[in-house]
This record gives sequence, C-alpha cells and structure tokens, in this order.
Amino acid sequence: MNKRLFALLLVIFPGIAFAAGGGYPLDHMTPNLDDKASLQRGAQTYMNYCLGCHSLQYQRYKRTADDLEIPEGLMLEHMVFDPNTKIGDLIENNMSKENAKFWFGAAPPDLTLHSNLKGGPDWLYTYLRTFYEDDSRPLGVNNLVFENVGMPHVLAGLQGRQVRPECMQVPRIASNGGVVRDPITIEIVTEEMCGTDLLDAGHYPLVKVEGTGSMSSDEYDTLVYDLANFMYYVGEPARMDRTRIGVYVLLFLAFFYVFALLLGREYEKEFHK
Repeated sequence: MNKRLFALLLVIFPGIAFAAGGGYPLDHMTPNLDDKASLQRGAQTYMNYCLGCHSLQYQRYKRTADDLEIPEGLMLEHMVFDPNTKIGDLIENNMSKENAKFWFGAAPPDLTLHSNLKGGPDWLYTYLRTFYEDDSRPLGVNNLVFENVGMPHVLAGLQGRQVRPECMQVPRIASNGGVVRDPITIEIVTEEMCGTDLLDAGHYPLVKVEGTGSMSSDEYDTLVYDLANFMYYVGEPARMDRTRIGVYVLLFLAFFYVFALLLGREYEKEFHK
C-alpha cells in the first residue's frame, strides 16, 4: 500500500492503527469538554507527569488557560515550571532528542494530536491503566495494550504495582458458549487456567499489589479519565467552539427555512399563472 495513502487512512480511521496490532479490548470512556474541573485536573496531571518527556508543541499555554477557564496568573504559577516561559508560548519541554534517544532508545513523541491519531481517548484511558511488572523489560514494566512498550510507568507511584498472575480461576464455558452453572446451587463453575490459555480465552488479568500506590483504584481511574479527557481536548481545541457554533447554525437554518419555504410558494404561484 502507498505510504501516503496509509498515513491518510490512519488519520481518517485512527482505529485501524491499534485494532490490527493487538487484541486487548479497550475500556470505553466518554469525553466531556463541558466538565472544566476534569479538564483542569487533567492539565495539571499532564504538566506534572507527562510534559517532561512529551511536549504539546501545537498548543499554547494561553489558549489552554482561556479554554479551561484558568486565570493566567494561576497557570503561570502552578503549571509553568520554566521562569523564562511566557503565557503565549507553545507548550514545549527542554529534553533534547539526542538525550531522549540515549535514555529511551527513541525520542518520546509530541502528544498534541495523540488522541486523534493513536485511537482516541479509549486507547489512552486503557493504556495508562494496564501497566504491569515485567522483569524481562529494560524498564521493568510492560503493558497489555502496547506490548513491549519502551515508556516507563510514570504514574506507578499513584496507581501502585500491578502483576499478571500465572494462573487464575475463570468461569467454565459450555459447548454452546454459555457459562456453566452448578445444577443445585446455580453458582458459576470455575476452572484453573494458566499462561497462554488465559490469553487465548480472552482473559487479561492484572492484580494490584496491596499496600502500593497512593491512590485507590477508583481514584486512579478518575485521574486517568481526567488526563484522557484533557488529551481529547488538546487534540482539537476547536471542538468546544465547533459544538457551540453548530447549534447556532442549525437554529439559523431552521429559521431561514421558514422564509425560504414561503418564498418558494410565492414563486410557485407566479410560475403557474
């Protein structure tokens, strides 16, 4: 396939970028650009945990502050860490490509358009919740969505450590595809499944190590939702105005339609005289 055509397809149909590469089912999240508090929390998480490696070189601090209703003074005080950065500057970092390649093997990509090109907010929401310990990897972690990922789990201190169990009890499946139940107690019958059999059966278990992580599972899920929500906004900030303007356009068209209909009737009368 022509490379340019393939790149165009990735932009138009971003889902094919990951649907063809892995079988892990993505968890759904519904972005909400009207939830300014969520977007503000997501922006704060990004600036504190992501910006050191991943820039947003097509987004400006001022645009972000205006859209998210953050006073410029608070933006500069709490989300801009370089004293030489101005509110109108692009959201960039100081990591050189040479150092990035030396440390990680490849320069971390800019994430301004990530939510549009990587598969949407569902991909990011699931990805950031499915890191697990893997001693065979250089950074000690792997990911269910992005196998053999080269990125460290920067939110591990919040989420805690997750491991993949060797074996686990799973529901036994009948020949008709249903779940087997005990005929007397009606309880689901389980069986032990291990290794690749778990993956072949569609099970992707991760277990959190108790006592690790400063957040509960629900708190961490909320944090990742806010971050994915912010990334969805950054991918196309015009979504906010586009939705609002679209309502006015539809109202105008509905209003104009009445006059166009009446005018059409008058023309029709003249035509049939």
